[in-house]
Amino acid sequence: MISSLLDQYFRGSEMPILRKMVSWTMRSARPLSCVRSITTFTPKCSIPVASSTASLVLGSYCERNAQEDVYSKNRMMDGLIKSGQLNFALKLFDQMPLCDVVTYNLLISGHGRYGLPKQALYLYTEMVLLGVRESPSTFSCVLNICSDAGFFKEGIQVHCRVLKLGFSVNLFVGSPLIDLYMQLGLHDVALKLFNELPEQNLAIWNLVFRGYCELCRPDELLGLYSKMALDNVEPNGLTFCYLFRGCSNEKLLDEGKQLHCHAVMVGLVESNIFVANALVDFYSACGSLIDARKSFETILLEDVISWNSIVAVHADNGLLVDAVKLFSTMQFQGKRPSIRSFVGFLNFSSGTKNIHFGKQIHSYVLKLAYDSGSIHIQSALINMYGKCGDIESSVTIYESVPERTLECCNSLMTSLLHCGITEDVFEMFGLMVDEGVALDEVTFSTTLKALSVSASTSLASCRLLHCCAIKSGFESDAAVACSLIDSYSRCGHVDLSRLVFDKIPSPNVVCFTSIINGYARNGMGREGFELLQALVQKGLKPDRVTFLCALTGCSHSGMVEEGGLLFDSMKTLHGIHPDRQHYSCMIDLLGRAGLLDEAEELLQRAPGKGDSVMWSSLLRSCRVHRNEIVGRRVAKTLMELEPENPAVCLQASNFYSEIGEFQTSTQIRNSAMSREIGRSLIEVNSCC
Repeated sequence: MISSLLDQYFRGSEMPILRKMVSWTMRSARPLSCVRSITTFTPKCSIPVASSTASLVLGSYCERNAQEDVYSKNRMMDGLIKSGQLNFALKLFDQMPLCDVVTYNLLISGHGRYGLPKQALYLYTEMVLLGVRESPSTFSCVLNICSDAGFFKEGIQVHCRVLKLGFSVNLFVGSPLIDLYMQLGLHDVALKLFNELPEQNLAIWNLVFRGYCELCRPDELLGLYSKMALDNVEPNGLTFCYLFRGCSNEKLLDEGKQLHCHAVMVGLVESNIFVANALVDFYSACGSLIDARKSFETILLEDVISWNSIVAVHADNGLLVDAVKLFSTMQFQGKRPSIRSFVGFLNFSSGTKNIHFGKQIHSYVLKLAYDSGSIHIQSALINMYGKCGDIESSVTIYESVPERTLECCNSLMTSLLHCGITEDVFEMFGLMVDEGVALDEVTFSTTLKALSVSASTSLASCRLLHCCAIKSGFESDAAVACSLIDSYSRCGHVDLSRLVFDKIPSPNVVCFTSIINGYARNGMGREGFELLQALVQKGLKPDRVTFLCALTGCSHSGMVEEGGLLFDSMKTLHGIHPDRQHYSCMIDLLGRAGLLDEAEELLQRAPGKGDSVMWSSLLRSCRVHRNEIVGRRVAKTLMELEPENPAVCLQASNFYSEIGEFQTSTQIRNSAMSREIGRSLIEVNSCC
């Protein structure tokens, strides 16, 4: 029945995801069980009557009195629930001889309000089984509870009841349905429900904006904003907060500036502190510090949020001196520093590996007692000490946390990975599973990265983690998918990497770069080159890393012509100036192919005319191809660049020996051996 209802509602080829979801739901979800039943659902009075007329009058009188009694008891129950006396409200409910839909609505919303979602759904199930017809308020409350508690399977079942009773176009019911499917990630279904509503008010528009913002789909978000303007719906401060956050996620600076103009036109920048703070955050995320500072300075009455935002902005951009000055000014003006400021400072310490400054912030955190009450502070501290190489302090903070949270576990995992302790990363993953800590995309991505660089990596381990990711619903997440691609390619199974890549719904540049790098690692430069072309045809813009991976694949596969085309197109077509790594890769490609004159000419055009690594690579190619003429020039340049480097002297000596100039080879070798390369210190009887 449920499957057929939804199938009729969402008919058509554009809704395959929902039909799969419904099918899975019906197979895996048990109907909500009823834990209690009420037998006193009719009045406990039986009044004998003499005639039909008297019966009619007396029946109407009893019915009116019963309704008044229910109304009175409902008001009492509402007061008890609002005062937090839920148990007394339940006792009153058990004593009521007659209940109506309002009674159940009060109890369901009360259980939802006090964090008892399962009990709320049990009451809803009882209500349906006893034949009490739902109202729009019932569906709104139950659907909100399902969304907030993550009971998505049950929420879909409730949607079926909505369809059956004809409430699908009710605004009060449509809003929580849209929110439910947005949280499920089924934005197409949510948009269909939105479009079918008879009218879309501002609250529903903001609900859709929030959904697309959380799904990181800025193009659809901005398109909907344009549609809202065409429908003559005036935005409010919350609308712009979602829009700015959506632009921040993808660093859409130009689009955000246009929205800034719209916000100024409707007068929300000056009058709404939340919009002003959202602007500061937006410009900060886009790296436009000057605009962020201007937005802050235009706020007439700065609150603690504004101050902490601008402090975090400067810290995030590495401007420590300015951040500390603002931090001091903020406190001088009586504004208490918030968690965000401290997290910004700790992240700065992590990025710069400045453990001394990090310890000072830690001391201040302890002084304000933020260390025990904030998950964000705890995870930032663990991350800071780990990134600075003090893994013992990271572990100490982790063990002092009263509750094992996902954020703290992930911070310790990334710290262990940063310090190269990969085996402990696997142990942390197992500990999280054993203790029932929820796993997310960061957990899987970090564990897969540890597996990739570990000596114990194997195909079986990759498959095991892949299965866990599928079961947890993170297989299509970009970060997890990229880590899977990298893990499989390191095991030599690039075919499995390609399968993972093909299942990504909308692969971005990072996903393409991962699979291109996987092909390059396994000597399949042709496939990587073709994928780069597909990336460009799709409208995505490759970055420096993408080109480096593609050039590496061309080098390993001997694709000289394709490599040259890629190298030239970086600047001419994509506006990317090749750096030292790109030149080094191209010189290696030409050197492997025996095109040593071309490699030398290119090296002369490299930034700073190349470094010792590039010249050493070219000299190695000269030795392989026995090119004495180019080799002499390269060996001379290399000796001029690093005359004190024993490895360089040894390589030049071997070259001269191979071309028959033994005297020159011996002189260079003796000169290198005569230099003091190092010392040994032996301690005897505690005396040096």
